[in-house]
Amino acid sequence: MHIAVAGNIGSGKTTLTKLLSKHYSWKAHYEDVDTNPYLNNFYEDMQRWSFNLQIYFLNSRFRQVVDIRKSGKDIIQDRTIYEDAYIFAPNLHSMGLMSTRDFENYSSLFELMSSFLQAPDLLIYLRASVPTLVRQIQKRGRDYENSIRLDYLKRLNERYEAWISTYNSGKLLIVDVDDINFSENPEELGDIINKVDANIHGLF
Repeated sequence: MHIAVAGNIGSGKTTLTKLLSKHYSWKAHYEDVDTNPYLNNFYEDMQRWSFNLQIYFLNSRFRQVVDIRKSGKDIIQDRTIYEDAYIFAPNLHSMGLMSTRDFENYSSLFELMSSFLQAPDLLIYLRASVPTLVRQIQKRGRDYENSIRLDYLKRLNERYEAWISTYNSGKLLIVDVDDINFSENPEELGDIINKVDANIHGLF
């Protein structure tokens, strides 16, 4: 079984991935942030490094999904390949931070890759307002995220909502992060687990 956790920067994807991995004894696949050679450069000069970063993520996540399907194990994945293609890359293009030539090249590559992919059995989307995202980003204190602008997070949120509103590739569970604190409240985590159970076992 392949479960994936989607959501904006700072929505709590990694935390929820860890907690669900521990609860269900699922193998966790995390975003490649610590060893990503482009992230620091990207936040310093988005226009110069946007294409390189997105290609790196596309390659990394495609490999992840191929490995997940090959493994035959129950896997939970922190962020999906779809978020790169439907949210981050088009957002960079619309902001003038990725050229049309690079964006079309990227989109063509994603289209080819996605024809070989199977969607997650369950997608968990963490919905969070910009103030919640900012609070959680500041809390974890990654240096390269200090320069993220509010309008950038707002644009990403709008794209997430547009993508989720038309998502029909598999089962979908939406969690409103503004109203809960699943990382510190076991009852609220329990509510999410109950909903995951219901989706996995076909009650919804």
